[in-house]
Amino acid sequence: MFFALFQIINILLTVAITVIIVQAIMSWLLAFNVINLQNDIVRALWTTLDALTAPIYNPIRRIMPDFGSIDLTPMVVIIGIIILQDAILPPLAAALIPVL
Repeated sequence: MFFALFQIINILLTVAITVIIVQAIMSWLLAFNVINLQNDIVRALWTTLDALTAPIYNPIRRIMPDFGSIDLTPMVVIIGIIILQDAILPPLAAALIPVL
C-alpha cells in the first residue's frame, strides 16, 4: 500500500516538473511574440498553467529577492521537487515499508 502511494507521489511530482517546464517555455514564447494571448487556445492553456503553478510560486516569490525581469521561481521549485524525489522520499519509503 505504501509503495503504491509513494509511486503516485513520484508520478505527480514528475508531472509538476513537466507543467513548470511547459509554462516556462510558453512564457518565453509569449515574451518574444512567437505566440500571443489573442489566440483562444493559447490563452486557455496559459490560464490553466498559471492556475496550476500560482499556488506553488506565490509563497516562494514572497521570500526570493527581486531580480528585475528574471523570475527564478520555477528553477527553485524544480530544484525543490528534485530534492524531494531523490533525497527525501526514498529514505522515507524505506523506513515506512517493512522488509519482507
